[in-house]
Amino acid sequence: MDKVELEARAKINLTLDVLYRRSDGYHEVEMIMQTISLKDRIVITLIPEKGIRIVNSCRELPDGEDNLAFKAAKLMMDEYGLDAGVEIKLFKEIPIAAGLAGGSADAAAVLEGLNELFGLGLPKEALMRLGEMIGADVPFCTMGGTALARGKGEKLTPLPPVPPMNLLLVKPPFAVSTREVYNRLKIDSITKRPDTEAVIRSIEKGDVDGISRGLCNVLEEVTFAQHPELGIIKAWLVERGAMGSLMSGSGPTVYGIFENRRDAERAAASMPLSGCRIFISQVD
Repeated sequence: MDKVELEARAKINLTLDVLYRRSDGYHEVEMIMQTISLKDRIVITLIPEKGIRIVNSCRELPDGEDNLAFKAAKLMMDEYGLDAGVEIKLFKEIPIAAGLAGGSADAAAVLEGLNELFGLGLPKEALMRLGEMIGADVPFCTMGGTALARGKGEKLTPLPPVPPMNLLLVKPPFAVSTREVYNRLKIDSITKRPDTEAVIRSIEKGDVDGISRGLCNVLEEVTFAQHPELGIIKAWLVERGAMGSLMSGSGPTVYGIFENRRDAERAAASMPLSGCRIFISQVD
């Protein structure tokens, strides 16, 4: 085998709560994360020249050591003494700096791909431990599905699969700095927190309506204050028939849950703000 092809799937948050700032500078979080069908395609090929070559379809994305896919490959090759050359092609669909963990998903796929390409036979748990060294979302992207995340996001408890859901995602034409959003968050002033246990019960019952009512992200008040148009998008999604709407991660992507794909498509056709990227996706 000299080539592997993989999918790197995006994630959304169904809930996101920030409990306190830790002594190591990170924030203690509690959130429900969900893999969705929006995905990048990754092709990893063995090449004669030793080292790591990144080829990506997104000009805004770095192709060196600042790229999480590069970091994942370097970590795997250093940890297991892989004295070889690989070319990693990233065919991007997940927007960058969007709150959808696109970079983390790519990194997770690279760990999985090199594990397969070099026949290492590492279990998923070992890949998740490696992923934690790259970024807080990489272990979840390695595991996938539905999970309760604690700690920095790396302490994962698998949850039952959510029922099928139709999603409309709106990514405005700007990026958001996760670090800046967390630094601006005043934890003592949070006015609304998610009822995480109630959402978990709705997931266990397969209750899409209950999940939609329970959507909550404490970072919204920070990011919405910086970018008021996000509040307009969220209100528009609900007006157009979304059962619930939420910003994913630190933003700026906002999504709505719709009863069926046709309703999501109709809403997408009437987006009032220009410059936004719109994706219709699913949880299934």
